[in-house]
Amino acid sequence: MTTQASRFQRYLLPGLAFKSAVIGGGYATGRELAEFFLPSGPWGGLAAITLSMVVWSVVCALTFLLAQQIRAYDYRSFFRHLLGRGWWTFEIAYLALIVVVLAVFGAAAGELASSMFAWPRIVGTLLLVVVITLVVQAGANAVERLFKLMSIFMYLVYALAACLILMRFGGASMSALSSAGQPEARWALDGLTYAGYNVFAAVSALLVVRHMLGRRDAVVAGALAGPLAILPAMIFYLCMLAFLPEVADAPLPSDLMLGQLGMPWFHWLFRLMILVALVETGVALMASVDRRILIHWQERTGREPGPLLRAGIIAALLLGAVVMADAIGLVSLIAQGYRLLAYAILSTYVVPLLLYAGRELWTRRRRAFDGSVLPSSPTGAG
Repeated sequence: MTTQASRFQRYLLPGLAFKSAVIGGGYATGRELAEFFLPSGPWGGLAAITLSMVVWSVVCALTFLLAQQIRAYDYRSFFRHLLGRGWWTFEIAYLALIVVVLAVFGAAAGELASSMFAWPRIVGTLLLVVVITLVVQAGANAVERLFKLMSIFMYLVYALAACLILMRFGGASMSALSSAGQPEARWALDGLTYAGYNVFAAVSALLVVRHMLGRRDAVVAGALAGPLAILPAMIFYLCMLAFLPEVADAPLPSDLMLGQLGMPWFHWLFRLMILVALVETGVALMASVDRRILIHWQERTGREPGPLLRAGIIAALLLGAVVMADAIGLVSLIAQGYRLLAYAILSTYVVPLLLYAGRELWTRRRRAFDGSVLPSSPTGAG
């Protein structure tokens, strides 16, 4: 607990950390939005996005509450309490998911660096590895500054993109909404699937839970996490409606939309923002792994691991993900890895967390009920 923590650190920083782990890759380019929300129709997509936001806020609030209560600021400590001896089942799923995500990000960074700077793809990939490793090893304060500064940059770029697109194509977006029929019946399933697909990111925000001063901070931060993470997606989704039906099948919806603006400078800036998103997400995920290494090493040896050792482990994990992407194939990783591991995260994290919260709520209600009944019981009756 940090008694001098600011309101920003207590209320907004956890949501920005959560957003940082969610936004990289498919979110930033609009591909995930086209995949999960457009099939439900314009209004159904908005409903699904709103449902995802609510799920994220609930899971984040429960996660922050439990972490703040038991002083667990790394995922190993958190899941040893939540799952007991079975805590390692989450770690296997979490690390596997991180490897898959980083493999995708490494390939994406190589492609972006090649298209923006005409560099060999491997250079962009290796630069991503180096930058993530350096930021993580700079310490928790550096990671938090990154969340703050890069979030400001990303929100500004998204806001500018929305203004430019809607000023020119806003009529088409409004027309798509006004002419749309009832939402497709699948909207709730799409919203829940997308929320579950990304909810593991709440674990990466445990690092900043240390700033919270009590249960109120945890609830407020959790409630804000969903809107902070989903706001850029909702704005970008409204922009995408202007480009139906072509945008639904576009590999990179952002390229299709920005290409219609005829502003190469902004197209380049948006690609830079995507690179920033890849770095930010990579840092959020690897910072949680670094924290786990730090806590475990201190428990076993009584001292902190050296910076070179920690940097070596982080870099090795990042490079291993890149090598795996080349060996297995990126398409196979995305098609099979993401959804399978998302189900594993749901079964080892979300379901136990909800059961734990339900049990705590039931216990508290029984205690309150018993406390209200006992004093009123008659005494000395004869």
